[in-house]
Amino acid sequence: MANTTWMANHTGWSDFILMGLFRRSKHPALLCVVIFVVFLMALSGNAVLILLIHCDSHLHTPMYFFISQLSLMDMVYISVTVPKMLLDQVMGVNKISAPECGVQMFLYLTLVGSEFFLLAAMAYDRYVAICHPLRYPVLMTHRVCLFLASGCWFLGSVDGFMLTPITMTFPFCRSREIHHFFCEVPAVTVLSCSDTSLYETLMYLCCVLMLLIPVTVISSSYLLILLTIHRMNSAEGRKKAFATCSSHLTVVILFYGAAIYTYMLPSSYHTPEKDMMVSVFYTILTPVLNPLIYSLRNKDVMGVLKKRLTVRIVL
Repeated sequence: MANTTWMANHTGWSDFILMGLFRRSKHPALLCVVIFVVFLMALSGNAVLILLIHCDSHLHTPMYFFISQLSLMDMVYISVTVPKMLLDQVMGVNKISAPECGVQMFLYLTLVGSEFFLLAAMAYDRYVAICHPLRYPVLMTHRVCLFLASGCWFLGSVDGFMLTPITMTFPFCRSREIHHFFCEVPAVTVLSCSDTSLYETLMYLCCVLMLLIPVTVISSSYLLILLTIHRMNSAEGRKKAFATCSSHLTVVILFYGAAIYTYMLPSSYHTPEKDMMVSVFYTILTPVLNPLIYSLRNKDVMGVLKKRLTVRIVL
């Protein structure tokens, strides 16, 4: 019996306990309903955006191709964490096995990393469209867009393949309670009884690179875009360029701000409560906000949506 207990404590194959959001809430049932509604809004909003882009030929452009990829990532992203959390609350279970935790961690890291690079690809697309409009059809062909999107998914998966195996092979001989609502790397790493300082340094450097490359591309693209807009003679052209870029910049600030807090700030700035609130923001709220930002602020998307709704009503 003692040997079995030792094995469970010193390997990664016994169950973890997800403390979750609901234990800290005075009204867990209400919070569960709110999160479920938000989850449905995220799925339906992103699905509608993908369908509109796929079905209408006017939206078959590089910009909307990347937006559809972002919506796909957001749909999978929120589905990795929220259904498990809601089901556990309804069933009264809060355990997650080590293999399930590893899969959830891998998918989460892959999607986060992919979205980092996709936002950079979208910034580059806007740079080419605004700064080199005549060469845009040549520089941003469908093949180039597929290559950039595939590269984003691949680089994101590299992040998942690097961090997940190392994190899940640490010996966990302390409490199995993860003070989070899903298996996020920092929340799992603190449970290890081995020295993780070297790993945390490597993880920090990895995150710096994962953020530095996209941020450099985004910053350079928008600096050149601003210079081009400043030289424009047409007020209408300036307005259209600003409208096109503002939506993307809003998403970048929301997503990167939360990621920098989670993965780059020293541990002294972190508490389980703060970490969960930030994670709620960019794992649950951001997937809801993205389709709203890209539809309500976009005349093309709203025009296609109104046209589709009008046809349905007439039929």
